[in-house]
Amino acid sequence: MHIEAVDLSVVRLPLVRAFETSFGRMSAREFVLVAVHGEGAVGWGECVADVDPFYSAETTTSAWHVLTKYLVPAVLGGRFASARAMTDAWPPVRGHRMAKAALEMAAWDLHARIEGRPLCELLGASIRPIASGVSIGIQPSIEALLERVGAELAEGYQRIKIKIKPGWDHAPVEAIRARFGSIALMVDANAAYTPAEQADLAALDAFDLMMIEQPLDEEDLIQHARLQASLRTRICLDESITGPQAATDALDLEACRVINIKPGRMGGYGPSLGVHRVARDRNIPLWHGGMLESGIGRAHNLHLATLPGFTLPGDIAASRRYFVPDLIEPAIEVGKDGFVAVPNGPGIGVEPVADRVRAATLTMERHRL
Repeated sequence: MHIEAVDLSVVRLPLVRAFETSFGRMSAREFVLVAVHGEGAVGWGECVADVDPFYSAETTTSAWHVLTKYLVPAVLGGRFASARAMTDAWPPVRGHRMAKAALEMAAWDLHARIEGRPLCELLGASIRPIASGVSIGIQPSIEALLERVGAELAEGYQRIKIKIKPGWDHAPVEAIRARFGSIALMVDANAAYTPAEQADLAALDAFDLMMIEQPLDEEDLIQHARLQASLRTRICLDESITGPQAATDALDLEACRVINIKPGRMGGYGPSLGVHRVARDRNIPLWHGGMLESGIGRAHNLHLATLPGFTLPGDIAASRRYFVPDLIEPAIEVGKDGFVAVPNGPGIGVEPVADRVRAATLTMERHRL
C-alpha cells in the first residue's frame, strides 16, 4: 500500500434536527474529512472531533494541526503492508486519538479497496445485518420526547437511547415506560453526574433499563466501580474506554458490565480490535456507538460492528436521520425489521458524492509527494 497523497478537508453539514446532550446543543457537524490516495484507489476517513472541546479535549482545529504537522508527513510516500503497519511510522504523538483514527481508518479503507474486498473481511469478520438502535437528544418537553420516541419506534429501531442529565432523568424515563411499556431502553449521561448524585442514578433502577452509559467523569474508574456496586442496572462505559488497557482496568475494577466501542474516538481500528478482544475474553457485552458521523464514518462503523463480539443494537442509524443529503451514495438505510445492511462493495462500500463534498467543504489542503 503506497501512500501517494492525502487530502484533508474541513466540511460542515447541517443536522436534520438539533441534537442536545448534557454538555451542549448542536445544529451542525463541522469535521475533518480525510482522503488517502494510493495505487489507483482512494480510502476515506472522518474525524469525530467537534468544533468545541466539550465532549473531548480534541477539536476540529487540533485534529487538523496534528494531522498536517505530524501524522500525514510521517506516512506520505511510504509503502506499508497494511494500515496497522502504517501507524508504526507515526511519530510518538501522545493522545489525539480522534486525529489518529481519521487517518488510520482511511488507510484501512484504502487497503481494502486495493484488495477489492469489503473492509469487514480485513477486520476479521464477514458481512451480516446489524441491529440498529437510535439515540435521542434532550428534548424541550416530556411530550416532545414521547413524540420522538414514537416516531423512532415506527421507523423500526430496535433500541431507544435517551440522553440524560441532572434534572432530566427520572421523569423522562418514567414517561417513556408509561407510554411505551417494556421497549428496549437505555440512558446516556455523557459524564454529567457526580458521586454525590448517586441517589438520582439509583432511582433509575426501577425502570428495567438495559444500561446507564457513562454516568460519571471519564477518568474516574474507582467511582464508577463504587456506583456499579450500588446499582442493579448495568453501567456501560464509553468515554472511559480509551483502549485495551483501559478496558482491562475497568473490568478488573468492576467499573462496568457493558462496553461501547467507537473507533473514531478510540484511535481507530487497532485499539478497537484490542478492546473487542478483551471484552470477548471476559464475556462482556459490546455495542457500537456513534458520533453523529456522516455516511463515511457511519459506513466504517457498520463494518466494525460485524465482528462477533457486538451483540447489542448499536447507534448506527439511517443517513437521512441526520443529514439530507448525506455525503455518500448509496445511503445507509434501516429496514422495518430494525436491521441495517452492511455495504458489500470494496472498502467501506459507499462512495462520497463529489458535488456534495465540494458544497460542504470550508477549507481543503492536498498533501502530495
